[in-house]
Amino acid sequence: MEEERIISAQEQKSDRSWDLTLRPQSLVEYIGQNQVKENLAVVLEAAQKRKEPLDHVLLFGPPGLGKTTLAYIIAKEMGVGIKVTSGPAISKAGDLAAIITNLQEGDILFIDEIHRLNKTIEEILYPAMEDYALDIILGKGPSAQILRLDLPKFTLIGATTRYNLISSPLRDRFGLTFRLDFYNEEEIAEIVKRSANILAVNIDKDSRKEIAGRSRATPRIANRILKRVRDYAQVKADGNISFDLTQKAMDMMAIDRYGLDDLDRRLLQVIAENFAGGPVGLGTLAAAVQEEAGTIEEIFEPYLMQLGFLARTAKGRIATDKTYQYLNIKKPGESQNNLFS
Repeated sequence: MEEERIISAQEQKSDRSWDLTLRPQSLVEYIGQNQVKENLAVVLEAAQKRKEPLDHVLLFGPPGLGKTTLAYIIAKEMGVGIKVTSGPAISKAGDLAAIITNLQEGDILFIDEIHRLNKTIEEILYPAMEDYALDIILGKGPSAQILRLDLPKFTLIGATTRYNLISSPLRDRFGLTFRLDFYNEEEIAEIVKRSANILAVNIDKDSRKEIAGRSRATPRIANRILKRVRDYAQVKADGNISFDLTQKAMDMMAIDRYGLDDLDRRLLQVIAENFAGGPVGLGTLAAAVQEEAGTIEEIFEPYLMQLGFLARTAKGRIATDKTYQYLNIKKPGESQNNLFS
């Protein structure tokens, strides 16, 4: 269900060619995340001057904010190759060995969803990251032997949406750690402008701002909405994107002014009405809305908390006063005339 949502921050199959077209190629082109960019610019230049590989980098934050894009930019700025994989794709030691032994000096290994690596793979990564060596166990039992292979000096870039799920020993082996935060509306509007220019689509300033306001502060969602609005403009008008047309397209997609859809509203309504505002445990909430607990925690919650609609406590999730105002329903113990439409 999550994969079908227009406002899902998770990558969808239809995004892949789209993202390649719109992906910035340098730090200069990359809009937003200014503190991360400033720090990266310094360490990249320092590594280049020393003619050494960059320290291992850990990027974390909600999905759709540009972690993969930054990995590609780092590789391009360093003038090295990049191998891309993900935590779930590396299930056996042989999978990792096949990738690492094919790296060239200075290359980058990018592991998305690195929090999903199993412990056996993590333990193989430790000497690879620290000593640029790969320990291979030959045989089993008392006669087993360890063969150590020297590796070229490489940079591991890990990306995760669940920083807390990465083990401490693995976290400690990253020399550089950067958190990517949600973008502000002006940054998203600038991204929409850049994307529209690349796609040769005419879009006015108000329309860019409208898309930015409903994109959940996430570039991937903004670009996806732009694509849908462009389609709407081509079918319903002359292909030019106006403010009125943008609003009609948004209404058709059922995305409100906060960037929320029916699934977001259902989750908030369940907490507010079924559980009297909470607190309600994650497992109970997941069962009530028929979504996976991980999806709620990773996809729904960060943005709803950013808006101030949801709060997490030691006892569970609670709906805030702003949630009741947004849903236009009475809070327990509150008179109806305190609400606004």
